Amino acid sequence: MTDETNKHGAEASKPAEDIVTPAEADVQDMFEDADEAAQAESEALEAARAEAADFRDRYMRLAADMDNLRRRTEREVKDAKSYSVAGFARDMLAVSDNLRRALDAIPADVRAGANAGLSTLIEGVELTERSMLSALERHGVRKLEPEGQKFDPNFHQAMFEIPNPDVPHNTVVQVVQAGFTIGERVLRPAMVGVAKGGPKVAAAAGEASAS
Repeated sequence: MTDETNKHGAEASKPAEDIVTPAEADVQDMFEDADEAAQAESEALEAARAEAADFRDRYMRLAADMDNLRRRTEREVKDAKSYSVAGFARDMLAVSDNLRRALDAIPADVRAGANAGLSTLIEGVELTERSMLSALERHGVRKLEPEGQKFDPNFHQAMFEIPNPDVPHNTVVQVVQAGFTIGERVLRPAMVGVAKGGPKVAAAAGEASAS
């Protein structure tokens, strides 16, 4: 009895704010559980955001790779269409060269005095040459016209030099064999003769601007 009395007396002697009732303890537990749940939910949300950002980054990289692949494929298909006839076009140019040699081999006086049969033959060969070059042009093969232009090793092949002080140095003055391009590539460089001994192009341009 004395112990029970002492116990109640000790509880009664505590300050009111230190006394926690079972109901208040339950409320505190509820708040603690809610805080823990909120923290867990926040962590889960951050993890989900990080995962979403990672997926988005992967998607963007994959989309960029697919776009690059599409462009590369389109370019390769275009090149295949443009340059697939390159080998055939080279062979046809050899035929065209032979036609041109045959025409150039006819002396001017023979051509001028040719009878009807020979004139018809010459015209037929010329027509065949023009038709062949026209057909090649429809497939992207174009003839170079280098005469009078500055020598360009990307498109021209120099066969000899011609001394000529009246023409700027390194100017194409004669075409030995026609050159051709296919698309943006050189199918066959033009074989040319270039001027030697004339004024430099840069110097000539400078004098023109000074005057």
